[in-house]
Amino acid sequence: MTFSIRPIQIEDLESLANYWLNSSDEHMIGMGVDLSKLPSKPELTSMLGSQIGIALEHKRSYALIWLLDDIPVGHCNVNQIEYGKQAFMHLHLWQNDARKKGLGAEFVKLSIPHFFKDLKLQQLFCEPYALNPAPNKTLKKVGFTFVKEHICIPGYLNFEQPVKRWVFNKVDLQKILNEL
Repeated sequence: MTFSIRPIQIEDLESLANYWLNSSDEHMIGMGVDLSKLPSKPELTSMLGSQIGIALEHKRSYALIWLLDDIPVGHCNVNQIEYGKQAFMHLHLWQNDARKKGLGAEFVKLSIPHFFKDLKLQQLFCEPYALNPAPNKTLKKVGFTFVKEHICIPGYLNFEQPVKRWVFNKVDLQKILNEL
């Protein structure tokens, strides 16, 4: 298996929208998504597409596509970007049969250096739903440090929920680079 990543492109918008709009309700709720907040396909593709081509220092969201043997299988994005300082990361494998196999950890390891380099980050945060074990396990495995558990609405598509805040600091970046 060959793992690779690349920045989102216009041709990825359909797959990304299909992931958000065609995944099972169970999967979406398990990630903490409020189904009533899901936008329409045109709204979603417009929003995602609006960030393509914007200079990195001006992006509100930045997505990397995860490829397994050159086939797109998921994405990792950051938002709440403070260029030169910090961002919040989200990770998604699109197909159910790709989950729970350790693939996410490999893709996150590839993604972290790009976010730090491209956005000049000092810290990368991730706040997955506390009741969703997969991302929490992945973050620990790749070297994120657990900060705290708290209740919030972590994103515009989410319901109020307990989340676990994880952080990856720039000083930890060399550990990831040594593994690649």
